[in-house]
Amino acid sequence: MRNFFRDIIGTILLAVAIFFLLQFTIQSFIIVGGSMEPTFEEGQRLVINKVVYNFHEPERGDIIVFHPPQNKGTEYIKRIIALPGESVEIKEGIVYIHTKDNAFPLDEPYIKEPPRRNFQGKTVPPDEYFVLGDNRNNSNDSRNDWTVESDEIIGKAWISIWPPNEWGLAPNYSLP
Repeated sequence: MRNFFRDIIGTILLAVAIFFLLQFTIQSFIIVGGSMEPTFEEGQRLVINKVVYNFHEPERGDIIVFHPPQNKGTEYIKRIIALPGESVEIKEGIVYIHTKDNAFPLDEPYIKEPPRRNFQGKTVPPDEYFVLGDNRNNSNDSRNDWTVESDEIIGKAWISIWPPNEWGLAPNYSLP
């Protein structure tokens, strides 16, 4: 009888430990709105990896969930386009990244359609990121004069879990 209670308590403690481990490492996220079409559709559910950026810095092409500066009570999902110290220019539907010594266009097979309006951005501050939605013509993103502070990044889109026909790894692109 004593072994039975010890096993029950051990199982409960293990379940609680697993629960807290999952709470600190992953989070589910539901897509609201069309700013990430065609990559993600309204109502699609994702698992977000909350610990990946403890091991390396965010990279261009990563899809992140974050608290936007204008409304920290909400969560947005966008793609990282420019890193700290870079700037973004959009000209004739093409996104250009300007670094200290270079400028180059991005090859973006994931966007819904090229952006219709031109844009010239400022240099991204240290520890901040310039983000855009994949639906460039229907997205509240860094073109509206804000960037994402690294402390406001919740995590990286990792796995699509709903609907079943969309199961699989999130399409984070490795961009130059």
